[in-house]
Amino acid sequence: MSRTDRTKPLWVRHAEHNPRQVHDHRHGGCDLPPHPTREATGTRCHWEDPGALLFGGTCCAGCHARGCVKERQEMARTSNRKERYEGRRLARRLASGAEDA
Repeated sequence: MSRTDRTKPLWVRHAEHNPRQVHDHRHGGCDLPPHPTREATGTRCHWEDPGALLFGGTCCAGCHARGCVKERQEMARTSNRKERYEGRRLARRLASGAEDA
């Protein structure tokens, strides 16, 4: 088996990408396990769920559901469109000599 991120189990990828701690100290001290585990520990304080959207969609374990992908593509299109329009405005200003950029 290849050693790429794509073939690693989700819990391994989660542990490699600095998972976040979730603390609940309402009913006692911190009982966070020293490192993320495969199974749920049943403690008040725990490591964030590996399936959570904590990688921002740029990592190997991001959300791959259709809704997440569609939303990310829409944000990228909007960002690219704004950049393209700004570039055109700058080119027109330089061509007309109206403003030094």
